[in-house]
Amino acid sequence: MTVMIEPGLLAGAVTPPPSKSQAHRLLIARALAGENLDDPAHRADSQDIRATRDCLKSLREGEGKLPVLECGESGSTLRFLIPVALALQGGGVFRGRGRLMDRPQEPYFRIFDGMGITHRREGDSLTVRGRLRPGEYPMPGDVSSQFVTGLLFALPLLEGESIIRLTSPLESRGYVDMTLQVLRDRGIRVEELPEGFRVPGGQQYGRGTLGEEADYSQAAFWLAAAGLGSPLTVEGLDPDSTQGDRCVVSYFQQLAGPGRVELDIAQCPDLAPALAVRAALRPGQTARLVNAGRLRLKECDRLAAIPEELNKLGGQLTEGADFLEIRGVERLLGGVADSHNDHRIAMMLAVAATRAEGTVTIRGAESVAKSYPDFWEVYESLGGRVLRQREEREACDM
Repeated sequence: MTVMIEPGLLAGAVTPPPSKSQAHRLLIARALAGENLDDPAHRADSQDIRATRDCLKSLREGEGKLPVLECGESGSTLRFLIPVALALQGGGVFRGRGRLMDRPQEPYFRIFDGMGITHRREGDSLTVRGRLRPGEYPMPGDVSSQFVTGLLFALPLLEGESIIRLTSPLESRGYVDMTLQVLRDRGIRVEELPEGFRVPGGQQYGRGTLGEEADYSQAAFWLAAAGLGSPLTVEGLDPDSTQGDRCVVSYFQQLAGPGRVELDIAQCPDLAPALAVRAALRPGQTARLVNAGRLRLKECDRLAAIPEELNKLGGQLTEGADFLEIRGVERLLGGVADSHNDHRIAMMLAVAATRAEGTVTIRGAESVAKSYPDFWEVYESLGGRVLRQREEREACDM
């Protein structure tokens, strides 16, 4: 789908959807506690969340054969559930779309090779087979915290004690804190060590009380629009949340001031598109997003896509090996840009349209469904003028 957005500010109050990161974790905990996964009290819904829910149902039904788990494009679903599937069913066949199977899984594979667990990729399918055993799990912390979370969910199910030993500093620590919060809520004991985590075995998931929080990573786009002049009020955010992307509030405060700003996004890489569009419209000021190398491993190479697409609209951004340099301009001109099939790039461009002089056309706008299915409806409810058009290439595929 292509959307064409006429210039204009947004206005009103908006509540972001439930945190996708938290919803994945709550779903897994509910499944491991034997609870109903279709409880309407849990509002989170997106392509990624549906993938996790469907995969968990497949795991429940997989007795006697390897379950087939359709992960869509969700890296969280894949990485969280690989060790869970090994612990519960002796493995599974994981299927993905887009770039999912190209995203790194080597931290798991190195462990599996030492345990006799087999793994084989064929196209968009990854088959893992074997059983997790209690023991020591060396794990790099600088590839993705999702590997640590996957093990933290699975290791309590084993018979004996295990240790996750971090071999490099843990990035995106806030996401692991969110996992630990969910585990504690379910009665799961995990001891933090200077070099990692000790996880006793033989544990059972109990009932929990944690509810869904509004998502800071999605709120970032509305906050960016507000910082660019739209009179928006973002509601429902918990100031004491364990969400790592909560730092977006202080980062936008820095961007609101004068002078050169350097923002370290090692712990919050998903904020890069929202931060970049805000920084792109600080006339005469420079900002740099540093420690941004992991952006290359997302739904697209975001480190390349962010400057490519904002520059099409009149921005002045430069891609580095692991940073983005952003020279603020007075205004954007409008033009045609592409989402790269990445939900966060599409939403970034929608925010850019609020400060463009001409129409902004976004190809691949349907990609927002990955995390924010009603984004365009919410955008319009806030006064955004959006014209939708199905793309010719989409029609040909039907």
